Amino acid sequence: MLTNIKPAKKLTTNRNNYSCHNKTVKILFLCGGTGKRMFPLTEDKFLLNFLGRTLLEHQINLAQKAGFREFVIVGNPARMARIEQSVSQVKHASIELCEQKKPLGMADAIVQAHPHLHSHFIVVNPNDIFDISAYTNLLAAHEHKGNATLILSKKTDSYFPGGYLITGKGNVVRKIVEKPGAGKEPSNLVNIVVHLHPQVDALIEIINKQPKGNDDIYERALNELANRTGKLHTVIYSGDWIAIKYPWHVLDAIRFFLDKSRTRVSPKAWVSSSATIDGKVIIEPGVKILENAVIRGPVYIGKNTIIGNNCLVREYSHIGNNCIIGFGTEIKNSYLGDRCQTHMNYIGDSVIGENCSFGAGTITANRRLDEKQIRVKAGAELVDTGKDKLGAIIGNNCRTGIHVSIMPGIKIGPDIKINPGTIVKRDIISVEKT
Repeated sequence: MLTNIKPAKKLTTNRNNYSCHNKTVKILFLCGGTGKRMFPLTEDKFLLNFLGRTLLEHQINLAQKAGFREFVIVGNPARMARIEQSVSQVKHASIELCEQKKPLGMADAIVQAHPHLHSHFIVVNPNDIFDISAYTNLLAAHEHKGNATLILSKKTDSYFPGGYLITGKGNVVRKIVEKPGAGKEPSNLVNIVVHLHPQVDALIEIINKQPKGNDDIYERALNELANRTGKLHTVIYSGDWIAIKYPWHVLDAIRFFLDKSRTRVSPKAWVSSSATIDGKVIIEPGVKILENAVIRGPVYIGKNTIIGNNCLVREYSHIGNNCIIGFGTEIKNSYLGDRCQTHMNYIGDSVIGENCSFGAGTITANRRLDEKQIRVKAGAELVDTGKDKLGAIIGNNCRTGIHVSIMPGIKIGPDIKINPGTIVKRDIISVEKT
């Protein structure tokens, strides 16, 4: 099913648009994945809110700044209404939505979008955060490489659970090695899914010839393209890059967006004369900051949220809409979704879903006694987060009683209620395990 979202003004030709051989380049955003690694967060990564906009909106706006005006979004049928709602306010863009009925990977998503793509298109994973130079460098390289397929990459010193590139002279890609495992990396170049394809029909032909059954069809198609034509090149990217693979990467995303933001205090917010506002802050309409509260930026506070008396909201905190941060609470370097409530709590280096409530005295411990890096269980795998400070990861609609202590890196699934006085030392995944 294809849904056209009519923009306020459709710009099909614009001197700021980037074009290749007189074909307008479309951006294809892949929004059909399931994001199992993000549990207990159940919202799709590209629909998480940062500074009052979904990540998908931020991605479209960035592409617009680079001159693009035409977009195709492939999404899961269950998420299409949310996607349409998210992008409905985007102006000066032509946006087409199409469904990927089953989560069959990138290759299938491109096949589903094929009827809506021009010859030249750029496929983008919207869960990867980067700056505008990713687009401008890719297009500059296209001017020199002609009809070669171009894929973005970044040098990394630590293992990343993604694709690695084996390259030759002139940044020609010889092979993509998908998830080789820590210590088995064939290079230090990680594949970033910002890929420019100059011939969509040729790509689809190669994809359709790949054996089915695995989720690496797209990567195998690129490897065949490299072997067959030698026209697969990488553009090495040196800007900021955050790949949201696990829940704790949300904290890195907060830092990215807040660092690039400017102070903005809505005239429709109310701030007590005895409150302290220090540093870069974004305070949305309807916010109330009560007596003796302290806000030390960078900080974001969403619409209609109340920051109560004697609260301390510290650097790199991101608080959603309609929250009540009650008396004596300290929040530090944490993400809180909409409609959360606290009272005399400490929430540090934590990621909290929507509609969560914390009884008085609930605290999230964020550092091991031995000060080692914190590991978190993701499925059957124990993952090193690379962080020596990490609090709780809590799903939507959770409740804690008074005096609950949550140890570092603990995950609590959606809809969990935790009894007063509990010390939470292990993950609580479902209601049956409480």
